[in-house]
Amino acid sequence: MENQYKKGTEPFFKIVMEGLRGEVDGNYFWDTVAENAVFEFMYNFPGFTNKFQGRKAYMDWFKSYSNELHSADNLRVYKAEGGVIILEYEVHGIVPSTGKVYNNRFCSIVTIRNRKIVYWRDYMDSLAVMLAAS
Repeated sequence: MENQYKKGTEPFFKIVMEGLRGEVDGNYFWDTVAENAVFEFMYNFPGFTNKFQGRKAYMDWFKSYSNELHSADNLRVYKAEGGVIILEYEVHGIVPSTGKVYNNRFCSIVTIRNRKIVYWRDYMDSLAVMLAAS
């Protein structure tokens, strides 16, 4: 299992792990994800896949993530029934291809079974991405 994160992604993984503290087993995000986990992203961008089937597919995509994050904050954690954790948070960084500042807000709905992430549904401010990328 890869335990290191690509440079510039650490703030995302750190805030997510903070939000899931005590709910999942593992020291690194990828350790907490079930092999057959499903990740769905409720936003559409040209060339972006909205759904990843399995941990490896999402890991492979993250290797190409190009934004350079320098911080993440404003974490809010809500616990619902059925092993569902709702995380709200913000990330901050830069888009190297444009040199523009990147600030975005997320809401991630995470389902946990047997102390592993089995389902992830993500919402974000799509306009923030478009403005920083153009």
